[in-house]
Amino acid sequence: MRIRTILLVLAILIVAAFVALNMEEFTRISTLSVGFTTVQVSLGLVMLVTLAAATVVFLASSLYMQSTNLLEMRKHTKELNLQRELADKAEASRFTELQNFLATQAATQQQRQSDADAALAQSFAQQQQALMTRIEQSDNTLAAYMGQLQDKLERAAPLSGA
Repeated sequence: MRIRTILLVLAILIVAAFVALNMEEFTRISTLSVGFTTVQVSLGLVMLVTLAAATVVFLASSLYMQSTNLLEMRKHTKELNLQRELADKAEASRFTELQNFLATQAATQQQRQSDADAALAQSFAQQQQALMTRIEQSDNTLAAYMGQLQDKLERAAPLSGA
């Protein structure tokens, strides 16, 4: 129980004990004026009924305020949950967009890499072809020089043998 409830119950018990101890004084008849007339009634009981009515009004008012606050809190909680769900969906959408963007960037990078690999392979093939052509030319040139040297040696060999 809350401390406020405990204090209210304790106050009611104290008033009840006070009334029980002084019941004679509470039930003694007095003449009371209500403005336009006078009445013979027990002043203690009138005050006790007034206290009980004020207590009932106070409790009803407290109950009304608590129920109103509870309903308002539930409404705010629902709105907060709705906003949280919207924020989660927006965040998930941003993550999906980011994932799609990264996938597109990765595909673009992979395409660039494969284009660069193809260009490099083509360049290597051209360089290899150029190198083979030069080697072939060098081979032919060397063979021509060898043929000329052999020719010179054959011409010079009969002369030195005679």
